[in-house]
Amino acid sequence: MLAAKNWLKLTTLTILFSAASYGVSLNNEKDNDIQATMHLETMVLGSGCFWGAEKRYEALPGVIDAKSGYADGKGFKATYRNITQSSRKFDENNYAEVVQVTYNSNIISAATLLKSYFESHDPTQKNRQGNDIGTQYRSIILTTTEQQAELAEELKQQYQDKLTQAGYGSIKTIIKPLTVFFPAEEYHQDYLVKNPNGYCPDHSTGVVFEKRSDDKVDNTALLAGKQIVIIDSRDYCPYCEKLKKDVLNDYQGTIAVTYRKADQLDGLTIKSATWATPTILFLEDGKEVYGRQGYVSSEEFYKALGAFKLGDSEAYTVAFKARTDSPFCKQYDIFKNTPDGIFIDKLSGVPLFDTRDRFKSGTGWLSFTHPIKDSVTMHEDNSYGMQRIEIKSKSTGIHLGHLFPGEGPKGEDRYCINATVLDFVARKDT
Repeated sequence: MLAAKNWLKLTTLTILFSAASYGVSLNNEKDNDIQATMHLETMVLGSGCFWGAEKRYEALPGVIDAKSGYADGKGFKATYRNITQSSRKFDENNYAEVVQVTYNSNIISAATLLKSYFESHDPTQKNRQGNDIGTQYRSIILTTTEQQAELAEELKQQYQDKLTQAGYGSIKTIIKPLTVFFPAEEYHQDYLVKNPNGYCPDHSTGVVFEKRSDDKVDNTALLAGKQIVIIDSRDYCPYCEKLKKDVLNDYQGTIAVTYRKADQLDGLTIKSATWATPTILFLEDGKEVYGRQGYVSSEEFYKALGAFKLGDSEAYTVAFKARTDSPFCKQYDIFKNTPDGIFIDKLSGVPLFDTRDRFKSGTGWLSFTHPIKDSVTMHEDNSYGMQRIEIKSKSTGIHLGHLFPGEGPKGEDRYCINATVLDFVARKDT
């Protein structure tokens, strides 16, 4: 009986101790949560149109969230429709387009965030950024702590010194405490994600706080022959990344692609405006022949490249107007007896046909038993009163020729291909 009582006391003490420990543990967790939360700070930044700015901030390591909205106005309800009325274009009481940035100060400092802010637009422009004109586009920093305000003023002066050395005027950025932030309408949030075809406005001066290794580039190689230059962003640009993913990462063409920032075009003769990223420039001997702002699909890119590379030629007509080479044409005579190798798309450089599958059909056109796997697409063709199967390049969409089932050796298929839309690469010794 005594042993039982002692056991009960011991059990009770254990439970009480465990409960107390649990309570201490909960308090510690709460304290840790509080400490972690204390590292979250917000700052509201205006640098022109908020669509691109929002995505740039979200891409910075340590930024938890970026939300488009309105601030620093009064006298009316903050909505996009209201702030864009023509009567408010130069109204000093108009709201500014801003982005509320929430960041973990343990990962990204306020100084790093503010440096990115100044470098990502032209703070010397008053009530505008490029073609966006009006008080809603003013450069403004709205702080939530005294430390942010002091740091903003300090960095503003540092950046002014650098801008002055570069020949720019005075900074027009307003710095003041935040009073209230109004989130923008839902369709403005993540706007670039919801609208994947377009461009990111880039009105940066090119002046930076710390010199980067890529600030100075040598454009000598771009002064000879045909070149493709892509104006990329220093900051995150979803349209640039989409263009790379959808088109440029798979490009293997003979005309080189070079990436440059808008302030890295020294020595080149450029006609197009360079404030949008991406911008595609087709150059010949250092001079722009054609330029295109914004994201383009693979089809659009290769049609422009076709006009640039092929010009007014039989190859262009075949590729983009679905015409046919003359039988026994000059290019056919060159390609019918090549050494071992691969025939590639004339524009993308992607492999299409292998010489090991080539045979002499006597038709006057290159003939193959089959293409390289996943390199072409098939399409119904009822032109000229005939029923045929058209063959297109999967990478560029250009017309290659036609498929004639069972017309090859031993009843195999015959892929009848126009030589003018191909290039040849000899097989490397293995």
